[in-house]
Amino acid sequence: MITRRHVLLAGAGAGVAASSVSWLMPAARSTETFAVQRSDAEWRSLLKPDQYAVLRQSGTERPYTSPLLNEKRRGDFACAGCDLPLFSSTTKYDSGTGWPSFWAPLDKAVGTESDSTLGMMRTSVHCSRCGGHQGHVFNDGPKPTGLRYCMNGVSMTFKPAAA
Repeated sequence: MITRRHVLLAGAGAGVAASSVSWLMPAARSTETFAVQRSDAEWRSLLKPDQYAVLRQSGTERPYTSPLLNEKRRGDFACAGCDLPLFSSTTKYDSGTGWPSFWAPLDKAVGTESDSTLGMMRTSVHCSRCGGHQGHVFNDGPKPTGLRYCMNGVSMTFKPAAA
């Protein structure tokens, strides 16, 4: 006999399963051609599994897990896939979202495309050299741009400025 308790437990279980999978739901991949191109096997051998999931499958790391979230030194944040500098530390700020956030990328460093995964319209951000997924950009950031580039720390490396 199915009771209300069974229905509630089944619904809760489905919700937990959906929420744990949603962190790695892939977005549509760009059809652009990029200067750095590698086979899937090459990407898998060059990247750690969590980097591959984000950069090549448009996944999302869990919030508050990136060491780059609290990086405060001067320098540049570069693509973990091809080492292209993407963001300057001078545009980094604490958005309170749990991901490294910036109000502007470096000139010609990133590209964007529409992303309708997770049942919402967003703008996905990728590296302009290798196409690696970096995160999303939103219109709720600080001045002067009003933009919040909400990036996955695992998709970037940090290069401190020379002293």
